[in-house]
Amino acid sequence: MQAPRDPSSSARRAALAAMPKAELHLHLDGSLRVETALELARTRGVDAPRDVAGMRAALVAPMPCASQAELLRAFDLPIALMQDAEALERIAAELVETKAADGVRYVEIRWGPLLHVARGLSLSDGIAAVARGARDAATRTGTVVRLICTALRSHDPTANLELAETAARFRDDGLTGWDLAGPEERFPDPALHGAAFDAARAGGLRITLHAGEWGGATQVRRALAMDPERIAHGPGAIDDPALCRELIARGVTLDLCPTSNWQAGIVPSIAAHPLARLHRLGVPVSLSTDDTTVSDLTLTDEYERALDEIGLTVDELWAIDRHALDAAFADRATLDPLAAEFDAWATSGQAAQGAGRR
Repeated sequence: MQAPRDPSSSARRAALAAMPKAELHLHLDGSLRVETALELARTRGVDAPRDVAGMRAALVAPMPCASQAELLRAFDLPIALMQDAEALERIAAELVETKAADGVRYVEIRWGPLLHVARGLSLSDGIAAVARGARDAATRTGTVVRLICTALRSHDPTANLELAETAARFRDDGLTGWDLAGPEERFPDPALHGAAFDAARAGGLRITLHAGEWGGATQVRRALAMDPERIAHGPGAIDDPALCRELIARGVTLDLCPTSNWQAGIVPSIAAHPLARLHRLGVPVSLSTDDTTVSDLTLTDEYERALDEIGLTVDELWAIDRHALDAAFADRATLDPLAAEFDAWATSGQAAQGAGRR
């Protein structure tokens, strides 16, 4: 029998769950509900487990994985299930609902549209489906949603250029960001996709990219050549003081995901993650889950681990959460009311309720 949760721990958990949260680093294809995956596998004729336990085992990656490559294999089944507009719209809507239930008031969802055209879905129709699902769920829940189009390092640069040009046409539908992700060790140079970055920027999309999932600080520095506002991951920056100073000077935020970084073998443990050290140095950071299903956690879970295992104080955690709104890929007319809501919560006394001070 599981031991009962300590009352003070339960109160703090409730306080963290109630905290208004902003999440900037979240993958759609890594956040598919198990029950939805089962239904899609059945109705789409996809070879996949047909029971909850089997599907959960297929969707949740090992803890930890042997490498980033092993972690990426956990996305193969979700991508196979997400090859039509109805599936994409449903999964996007459900993810927004999941996040809203966890107190996430602002969320950016990223996905790779080129991964979802294997059965004939057009780029435009696929993007429109995700935007529609996100918008409808945002209306129902009140959570503010923005979308980030992710190109893959392994894809042809010409295809990514077309993707950037297509994605930019959806700015009025909430698609505001451009990202590059995928197998970093095999394709370490983001400049190969420079034309796509240029087209995304010219189209009004704001720039982030994955870096440092392999290659540490060297890869984070390499990513800066793309002139991003934010970098997804990049915990290895802690090993290069000059790089940390440059990130501070340029105001580049690292969107960190400690559990996922441990799961991918980037750090030896969650406790060893440099989130707290980077924040205390003054490097701008945000805190996210990366994937709710592949990493099997909520943002509240990640916040608890940041306090208990990494050693953040509650005040530091709040500062990181609040900074996410300043780094978000949305306009001030959208963000200012949210910032006021967050600030009012922090001064209302709820912030300390049950959470304690460290």
